[in-house]
Parts: sequence; structure tokens; C-alpha cells
Amino acid sequence: SPMIGRESLNIDQVQSSENKTVEKETTKSLREKNSDQEQAVSRDPVKQMGNEDHKLLQNSLAEQKDYNRMEESHGTRENIKDEINEIPGSNTNNTTAFARLENVCNAPAMNLSTNGSEEVERSSPWMNKEYLTEASGKIEPEVACYITAPSIILENLVCRVINDMSSLVVEDSEELVSNVISIEYLDHDKDIPFPISIAIPFTARYRGNYRDITVKMTNMNFQSSYLTPISFDGYQGNQKVTFAEVKICQLGIFSVVSCLKKETFIIPKKGLSQKLSMDSRISFYYHPETFSSPVIMQSKVQPIEPSLVSFLKAKYDMYHSVVSTSPLVHIQHLSSEPFNKEVSVILPCPPNSEKRKPGDSREHGRTSSATVTSVATAYQLRSMSVSMRKHGENLSESLKLLGYRNKEEEWIVHNEVIVRNVRNGLVSFEVDECLESFIVIRLSFAMDDTHLVLFIQALEEAIRSTLANVVLYRKKENPHKIVVLLVPSKELNRELQSLHEEGYFGPPEPTQQFQLREGEQIHFRFSGNIFASDDGKNFGKAYRLIFHSQRKPRLELQLKEVDEFGNYSSPHYKGTAVFYKMTKETIAKNWNQPLQPDDYQHMSPLCKLALTLPKHEKLINRPQSTKRISTDSSDALWDHLMYWLAEELSEDNASLLSLHLPIRRSTLQLVRLKCPDNPTHQIYELLCFWKKNLPRAADKQRLLSRFLHKSGRSDLSEELRFKWENKVYTWQKHWFETDRK
Repeated sequence: SPMIGRESLNIDQVQSSENKTVEKETTKSLREKNSDQEQAVSRDPVKQMGNEDHKLLQNSLAEQKDYNRMEESHGTRENIKDEINEIPGSNTNNTTAFARLENVCNAPAMNLSTNGSEEVERSSPWMNKEYLTEASGKIEPEVACYITAPSIILENLVCRVINDMSSLVVEDSEELVSNVISIEYLDHDKDIPFPISIAIPFTARYRGNYRDITVKMTNMNFQSSYLTPISFDGYQGNQKVTFAEVKICQLGIFSVVSCLKKETFIIPKKGLSQKLSMDSRISFYYHPETFSSPVIMQSKVQPIEPSLVSFLKAKYDMYHSVVSTSPLVHIQHLSSEPFNKEVSVILPCPPNSEKRKPGDSREHGRTSSATVTSVATAYQLRSMSVSMRKHGENLSESLKLLGYRNKEEEWIVHNEVIVRNVRNGLVSFEVDECLESFIVIRLSFAMDDTHLVLFIQALEEAIRSTLANVVLYRKKENPHKIVVLLVPSKELNRELQSLHEEGYFGPPEPTQQFQLREGEQIHFRFSGNIFASDDGKNFGKAYRLIFHSQRKPRLELQLKEVDEFGNYSSPHYKGTAVFYKMTKETIAKNWNQPLQPDDYQHMSPLCKLALTLPKHEKLINRPQSTKRISTDSSDALWDHLMYWLAEELSEDNASLLSLHLPIRRSTLQLVRLKCPDNPTHQIYELLCFWKKNLPRAADKQRLLSRFLHKSGRSDLSEELRFKWENKVYTWQKHWFETDRK
């Protein structure tokens, strides 16, 4: 269903894992007490509201109750069982802390009038404490949050990072932009003088006109509310930091999320003409007496990327007639009163760019930042032409209105509503009933209602999903050390460049792209003759990455061969990394029963990546009487000649030569892995592999001269023959001589 917050995640049991925090206390002058006694509410404020409107909001709380329950509450779950095992392969070194989580979520709520809290306020100065995450390996500790409260209270407040729970905290329509933290109070003998302030650092790379940054508070039953930040920027010492600061009246689990912006306004009895601030092209006109009394209206707008429409058309032929769509609009009237008159709506819906008259300058009056034919990267739509009929468009094109009502819980095509072209890619229509969600679809030719409903359902699914890739790269200096990332496809090139700067390279190459929802997980394990460890001790576990489109899940692992005598016919060890997709339903179902490596045998893998590890060169210590002493000077000559050829051959020559040399593709991959940035070394290693696999009595010079001739270097073929027959050495000390000492 399309309404934001309409879906809820059924979670019977939940596991919490935590990071210890290191606390750093800094004093801070107490802000004005008046501001400290104000609580940030979880609904959007109505700007510039008079006393009469304020009373209206107060009187509308009863009507708003159902909407707030849908918007902010995510259902009541069963109590968590006492024994919860840790999910194997967690990507953080967290430990299970069920008892502590229970204390966090059942912490004392607001109690402003108790004598204990008043005494704490009078006797203890207010201070600011900085909570840091625990350092892990080379990762420096980062700020988890700042808390401003009386110093005696701060001494007993504990903040923990519990990112392993992020899958159960964030909804499909939200994007996590911070750590997930829990705040717990250890001393229940003293009351907390609520409200107190917390500030959570966050990083939001994509914001735009349609999205807001808000703080989400979740309790043990996974009921959520939203707090409007009172500040986003500040200074810690001389450094400017970005954080979401809110005043809280209850402890629990907190996170910063990016969600669709909500706009609230009042429809008076005399009617209203209103443009939305998030997109001024969207407007509503309520005639006088549409309602017999003032009504509060709340709206959200989900922009539709043209690339999503193109993606669905390319995937399903039955959607080929879809030209474009308007944004998906969600509205809620906080009243059960029906419309007394029709409501007029104007929306942007781009016309068919392929049908425009060539050379018409008016069609460029308001171009889009992302055209229909290109893959858009921003959620902003702009009208693209004037009226279809004005341009002489194909008259078979049509506009269809689809609406969603909660009572039917399904999309309906409203064929009785006439949708008209207005101007500059705008369309208008009138409705006489409240639709919780609606969208206009422009068609190049007729499509039946069933396919239209299927299209909007597929479009909703595409909106909630993001294309992503798995990247598994290894350290250039140490191929046993790998890094695994889960990256949105639109950021893939940037992330690969960052990995190269850190010294990580392929093969293997990144996986094919696939769709993921916010909070879904990728589990992976290793098969074959290779397994991995995150601590260098415990091998053979399964691991996981939690997908958040604005965060960068990452794991650094150590590879090792299972059997050092395995793959005896290959110059390297072979294995496979197998990846599985876990939906939120599967995550919730298996939260208290972690999947073991054997459990994945019954699941279909999402993708696989082939891996290799170089074999260790074994040094055999023989008695002096049994040592083999080579008296053949030709080996030294061949080393010099092969390196001479490596210096003379260009990369293109080497590529042609490798096609003629009887060498396996796996050997070529191993050579590129061993010397990723030095073509000369690659060619030398390639020739060494070729020479090593030849019989001792083979005429190496004749064979290699023939291969050089076939690859277009007859000059080198003749020079090689001359140097071999005349035993001409290149007496320069090469890198391979130095390495052997």
C-alpha cells in the first residue's frame, strides 16, 4: 500500500547487540531554562498559526489519533524472550545485551513535577557530555551522541551503538543517516529532570525539497515516534559538526532518518487555494463550503524518477504505452466529513518528448534536470513542454487517474474523472471524494485497468528499492586481505576509485546490480578451498552487510585456504563467495534463531564471486649430500632474455602474445593479481609460467620466436634468436635478481 507509514513490520522477537562507548565529558554553559523545559513534539508544526487555528489543532487531536497511530506507531509485538543468540557473522563486534536493552526501553518516562527531579535541577549544574564509540582496529572512535543534562544524571547515563538492529528500526520509506543508539539510565533512585537534550551526528548525502531530516525514537515494542530537530549545526571546540538536536522526555532507541517531508495546513470554511512549498507546481483548490468546519490537511509528495518508468517499461512489455507519470501524492484530511464540493488538483505530468514538433522553441521553456531518456539521479521533476493538444500531439494519448483509499486497500482506476492538459506539462482534475494517495499516468495508447493497477504496484515496489552491487576487492600487497562492500549502483565508480586509493583492487569484478530495500541484508559465506575470518582466529562463519542507501556497510576479512594440499593441479587455491538476500520478514522471523552456514544450502543464492589465493612456495631442507646443484647456465640466460622481452613488449603486444601462448585464463588472472600496476612484471611472470610448464628438452627459443612472429613482432623474434645463439646477456641487475636474494 502506498501511504507512508502504512506498512508495519511484524516482529515477534528481537536481538540487540551493542558497542561499548568511551565517554568524554566537556562542560557547557547552561542554556536558558525556559528553552530546556520545552519538548520537541513528534508531529509537524503549522507555521504562522493564529490563536483560533491553535485551538482548532487542540480540538482536532481526537480526529488525528487514528492518523498518528498509522504514521508513528508500528504495531505491538510480543515480549522479547530472555535468551537471544548472536547472529553469526555480524559486521560489528557487538555483544548481546537483552537485559540492558529492556532497561533502555523501559526507562522512566517524563516526570517533571517530582521533588526528586526538582532537587536534582537545583543541586547539580547542567553539562554536556560527549559519548564516543569504541575504537575497532584501525578505525578511530567517532562521536555517538552529545547529551546535555545535570552532571549527576550524566554520570549514570550510558549510550551504546546498536547498528545491528537497524533493519528493524528503519521503514521502507525512510533512509538511515546516522548510527542507531540506545540511551540507558542506571540510577533509578534519582528522577531525570526531563526534558533533556541529545544531539546525534549524521551524514545525509541526498536531501532535496521533498525530504526532511528527523529523529526517530523507538521503544521496546517497536512503536516509533518522530521528533523535530531544533538544531542541525553546531561547534565542538573549533570544529563545525552536523547533528540533529532534540529535546526528549523519555529514553529509548534513537536514530536520524531522512523521510518524506510532511506539509500541514488548515482548510477554512471559506475555502482555500494552496500550493505546496515542496513543489509549487502541485496545488489544491477547495471551494467555499467544501467542509462545514475548518479541517486540517497533511500532505506528502513522492517524486517519480523518469528512469524508474523506463526501467519498468524495459522489464515488462505490457507497460510500453506509459509515457510519464505525475508525482505520487499522499494526503490525509483529519476529519471524517465528506466533501460537499469537488476539489480541484493541479499536478505536473511531463508530455511525450518524442511527439514534440521539431524546432518548437516553447518546449524548452522549463527543462528538467533529468530528462526522460536519461537516467535521473535526483528526485526532482520539472514540466517539459506545453499542452499536448497545443503541439498537435497524437490525439490517441490519454491521461488516467489512479487513487488509493484505505477502506478498499487497493488501487482503483478512476475512469469517471476527466484529467485535462493545462500548460507546460501540467494536468488538472476534480475529485468529489478523499483519496489517501493518487497519481496521474500519461499513456501513448490505451491500456486496460488491470495493467494500470499492476503498473502502479510495480512502481511502488521500485520506489522502495535501490539498485546495488557487492564489491569484493583484495589488498595489492597482501591478497589474503579483502574488503567487502555493499554499494548503491549510482555510487559504484566513486567507491571503486576510493578503494584503489586505499590499495584494494580486483579481480573479482563487482557483481551484477540487484534491487534492495532499505534495511534488507546481504548474508554471504565462502565455499570451496577458501574461507575467511574477521578476527584472524575464527574461520568458516557466515557474514552479513545491512543495506542503507546513505551509509556504507563494509567488512574487512582475512582469507585462508582450507586445505593447503588442495587444488594440487592448479597454481593457486580456488574458492567462491556466495551471497544471499534477506528480506525484512526473514530477518524478523530468524532474529532469535540465527542462520548457520549449513542453513544456506536450502536457499537460492543472489550472486557468486570466484576467488583465488596464491600458493605458498614450500622450502624443502635437504641434507647437503642430497641437494640438487644446477650447472645449466641456460636458466640464467633465459631469465635475462625473458625480462629483456618484457621491457621491449608493449601492453598491446603482450595481449596478442598471451593469445598464442598455451596458458590458461586462470594463470592470466593470477599474473594480473600478482602485479596489478606493472605491465613489465606481468609480462615477465607470464613468460615464466610458460617456460615452467614446458618439457625440459623443448626448444624454448624456437617456440617463443614463433609466438612473437605470430603476434606481430618479427623483429623481436630475430633478435631473440641472435641473443640465444650468441649467449648475449643483459648484464643489468633486474628486480627479479634482487627478489631472489
